[in-house]
Amino acid sequence: MPRRQMHMTGADGAALRAALRELRTKLEVPGEFPAPVLAEAERAAAHPRLPEQDSTDIPFFTIDPPDSVDLDQAVHLAKRSSGGYRVHYAIADVAAFVTPGGALDAEAHRRVTTLYFPDGKVPLHPAVLSEGAASLLPDRTRPALLWRLDLDADGRVETTDVRRALVRSRAKLDYDGVQKAIDSGTAEEPVALLKDVGRLREALERERGGISLNVPEQEVVARDGSYALAYRAPLPADGWNAQISLMTGMAAADLMLASGTGILRTLPNAPDGAVGRLRRAAKALRIDWPHHVPYAELVRSLDPHRPAHAAFLQECTALLRGAGYTVFSGGETPDPAIHSAVAAPYAHCTAPLRRLADRYAGELCLAAVAGAEPPRWAVEGLAGLPERMAEGARLANTVERESVDLVEAAVLKDRVGETFDATVIDVKEREPLVGTVHLEEPAVVGRVESPQGALPLGERVRVSLTQADPGTAKILFATV
Repeated sequence: MPRRQMHMTGADGAALRAALRELRTKLEVPGEFPAPVLAEAERAAAHPRLPEQDSTDIPFFTIDPPDSVDLDQAVHLAKRSSGGYRVHYAIADVAAFVTPGGALDAEAHRRVTTLYFPDGKVPLHPAVLSEGAASLLPDRTRPALLWRLDLDADGRVETTDVRRALVRSRAKLDYDGVQKAIDSGTAEEPVALLKDVGRLREALERERGGISLNVPEQEVVARDGSYALAYRAPLPADGWNAQISLMTGMAAADLMLASGTGILRTLPNAPDGAVGRLRRAAKALRIDWPHHVPYAELVRSLDPHRPAHAAFLQECTALLRGAGYTVFSGGETPDPAIHSAVAAPYAHCTAPLRRLADRYAGELCLAAVAGAEPPRWAVEGLAGLPERMAEGARLANTVERESVDLVEAAVLKDRVGETFDATVIDVKEREPLVGTVHLEEPAVVGRVESPQGALPLGERVRVSLTQADPGTAKILFATV
């Protein structure tokens, strides 16, 4: 998970966009798609491999940011007459468009994942597919992997099915609109049930010791002819929708484990040192963390609208570093097999428009349910997939980290010499004069040096901005 998510809002940002273009060049980010790839994508968009099953009668809806057009998932929720719930979850069928061994497939293996910059994205697949023929846009019939998950009254999965089908979304919803409709009681039942099912799944997550981080998004916003940084705290609806994806990923992992062939998303337990660092950050931010309270329980008690809690949640993402992919075949037992944050076996399978591994997982799950041999390309490509995904993740993390640094430097470049209120949230153990501060305004986390002496961990301080250079994408503060 990225340290901080960001997107541009409202600002023209010509200079900032120019700097971001330079960053793309420096990181050797993929540029335009080669002509053969675009030609194959056009042909595939016009002639996809369509399934026989027609499930366009199910009134699906999507929930995404308002400006999103690469829509991987559509959902429909209903109560079962026998009790419990039925979740239909449609996932874009990328394999209906991508031919194994073709130009599109090779380019996807080169790119691995969609890269996100504050001013736009570098997609895994050409827009004619990712934002067009393969996207689950409203009022368009699309091929999909249709999951059906039957839940009991407590939200536990009783039965799982997945097969290819034609689907048709009826509405493109956004998180703010869904939250307002649910809170006001005006949401139609399939949307209103998102809260019921989401909260049941959150309760099960607590029961098994899992954790979801409600990490605020960092936005670049226009203000007084310049730029500013602000946090957008996730809504409850964000979390409820994420629980549907998590549930499907866990069901996919179970299917692949039962079949003996698959690819899991795994995460080892956090080392003691990382947890110790978080305890120091909690103390610095005046967050009460009794030693008998588990980390997961503490995180669930935090309010991302509060600046200190938002800063702590950002620090918590450090425990998610080290996630990777574990592949297995021939009935072998995968090691590791658990994602420690999910507290269960888990697989990435719900974002194939944006992540290469999800296409593999989808094909293996289809074969597992059908009791059939998985496609040869999916089995033969498994061995090299973890390394490819790791390389893609490293680039994505670098893009995210350097974008944050660059935007912060651009936002503050005309404020060198100004002083700010801040909290010291980290002090280097071997360099007590160097650490990290969290500014109250703007929403910036940056390096600080203390010429007066050791930094006071957990204390509020006044700091002066000594450097803000978008060319080096660095900011630096000094205590005053």
